[in-house]
Amino acid sequence: MAAGARRAGLGAAVTALLAAGLVLALGPAEVGSPGEQRGHVWVLSAANWSLVLQGQWMVQFYAPWCPACQQIEAAWENFAKESEHLDITVGKVDVTQEPGLSGRFFVTTLPTIYHAKDGVFRRYRGSRTSEDLRGYILERKWEAVEPVAGWKSPSSIMMHGMAGLFHFSGWIRQIHSYFTGTLGIHVWGSYAIFILSTLLIGLILGLILVLIADCLCPSKPRYREEASELIERENAELTAVEEVEEAEEFSANELEEAAEEKEDISDGEDGAKSSEEANSSEDGSEEDSAVDEGSGTEETEDICEPQPTDSETQSSVRQRKSQVADNGL
Repeated sequence: MAAGARRAGLGAAVTALLAAGLVLALGPAEVGSPGEQRGHVWVLSAANWSLVLQGQWMVQFYAPWCPACQQIEAAWENFAKESEHLDITVGKVDVTQEPGLSGRFFVTTLPTIYHAKDGVFRRYRGSRTSEDLRGYILERKWEAVEPVAGWKSPSSIMMHGMAGLFHFSGWIRQIHSYFTGTLGIHVWGSYAIFILSTLLIGLILGLILVLIADCLCPSKPRYREEASELIERENAELTAVEEVEEAEEFSANELEEAAEEKEDISDGEDGAKSSEEANSSEDGSEEDSAVDEGSGTEETEDICEPQPTDSETQSSVRQRKSQVADNGL
């Protein structure tokens, strides 16, 4: 809320600066007495502008230095002469003398012409000759034109504020004339003074609005307690999350260490198995060598045994034959 008030103050200051620039661009004011009727034309001012809220009016906004306004001046006077026949009132507003009215009607181009019927305003965008203006009233062409929106109507609250803003800009124009004419300050120097003053005023207004907002809508203790509780809860949740993360990291480190220990144990067992296999292979090779040696000795013994002679063979054959014969008997 404080930020919104600060932005509102800065926005108001910037709008005032723009309005001041618009009025400064309009040039010096024309000497005259607004609020009076000059011939058939009513000169409207901030004091009598409410007359247009009753009856039917055609109002022109102009500036004395505007070439387009000077071109239609004669046509406007001729149109005003026929105002009684047309049952209409013709008026004009000098925006250099009445910046408040130009802001109330939100005049951005010159000349600007409005038609008013019992407080309902329509902007005239047709030709600016006296014949076309007269035909606009006689043929009631204004009925086909869409009226100005309610919030932009000169009698609305928003346009009241805009009128005050433009009136304030007229006061700024007088100060500008004093700086450049009486004091002899350069034009751009006067603009720089106004810019700095506008920024400073905007900051001051923003601070004032913030203080007013804090005084009117102070923060309640309950809300402060709830805010503190919410902050404590968030801190507790963050702490819990950090503890969980630390526990996960610690468990991960333990798992890595256990895996490394298992790898070391398996490596030791594999080394022991390999050494045992090596020893068993050495024993087997020794046994094989011993068996080979035994078979070699037996072969050598067989080879070394003497072969029987022929006489011994014949004697053994005779003995067998005699044994067979005895068994036959």
